[in-house]
Amino acid sequence: MSEHFLLFDVGGTDIKAGLANTNGDILQVLREPTRKTAPEESAAERVTQLGEISRRLTAESGTTPVSAGLAVCGLVDPENGIGIFSANLGWRDAPLQAMARETLGVPVGFGHDVAMAARAELELGSGAKDAALRRNAVVMVIGTGIATALMVDGRLISAGGYAGELGHAQVPGGLPCACGATGCLETLGSAGAIAKRYLAATGKRGGAREVFAARAAGDQVAAGIIHDAIEALTFTMAQLCSSVAPEGIVLGGGLAQAGPSFFAELRESLHRRLSFHREPRLIPAHLGADAGLQGAMILARDAAGRSARIAL
Repeated sequence: MSEHFLLFDVGGTDIKAGLANTNGDILQVLREPTRKTAPEESAAERVTQLGEISRRLTAESGTTPVSAGLAVCGLVDPENGIGIFSANLGWRDAPLQAMARETLGVPVGFGHDVAMAARAELELGSGAKDAALRRNAVVMVIGTGIATALMVDGRLISAGGYAGELGHAQVPGGLPCACGATGCLETLGSAGAIAKRYLAATGKRGGAREVFAARAAGDQVAAGIIHDAIEALTFTMAQLCSSVAPEGIVLGGGLAQAGPSFFAELRESLHRRLSFHREPRLIPAHLGADAGLQGAMILARDAAGRSARIAL
C-alpha cells in the first residue's frame, strides 16, 4: 500500500488541508474557515479543528497517513515547534507541533506558511527554471495579512522566526493594526485592508475583488483605496531593494490575482522610487492556492524521513 501524507496550511481566514501520495500528488483538498475564538483558546481550537479535518480526509480515502505537514501563519520557531505569535489568530508561544502530533497521532513537520510556500514556489513554481530567482528572491503573500519570505544568496532567512514579517513594517499613512502597533503595511496593502477600508467608507461589503471591480466602474473611493495599497506595497518593496536586493519579487495570495494591470501599476510605482538599485522583476506566483499545501508536503516528507525533492 502506498504511503500518504496529511497536509495543513493554516491561515488567518481559512485552513487548507490535503492528502498527498509520495509522488507529490495532492489527491484530496478541503478548505474551511478558520474558527474564530478567544486568543487564549486559539491554539487548542485550531488543533482540534485539524483533528476533525484529518478524520474526514482519512475516512473518505480509507488511508492511514504516515506523517503530517503543518504550516501556520504568524511568527514561527520551526526548530522548537512553537507558534510564537499570530496577530490574526491570537496565540502566543503555543507548542503547536507537539499539540498536533498528539492529536493526529503521526510525526508532524512544522514551519511557517509563507516560508514553506516560498520554498515550494522557488523549487517547483516560478523559480524551477530560474537559478537567479532561486538564489535571491522575495516571496510576498498578500491575503488577509501580508507575510514575506526572504531568499538571500540561496538561503531562506529565518532569524528565529522573526524575519520576513513585512506586513508589520511601518509605512506612511499606515493605520492601527491588530498586532498592537500603528502604521503596519497590512493595514493599507493587504486584501483584507482594502475590503475593510471600502466597507468603512461606503457601507458596501465585499472582498478586494469587488473593490477592484468598483474602481473599474468609476468608483473614486475604490480608486483611492487601491492607490493607497499600491503606494504602501511599493514603499516596502523599495526598502527591500535597498536591503536584500532581490532579483525578483514573487507575489502570491488573493491580491496577486488582481491581474496584469495591477502588476503594471506596481511596477510603475516601484520604478519611480528607485535610482541605482537593482530593480526586481515582479512575478505572479505559479503555484497559486496550492503553494501552501506543496510547502506542507515538504514538511510532511521531512517528518517521515522522505526528504527527496517533490517531483514536478
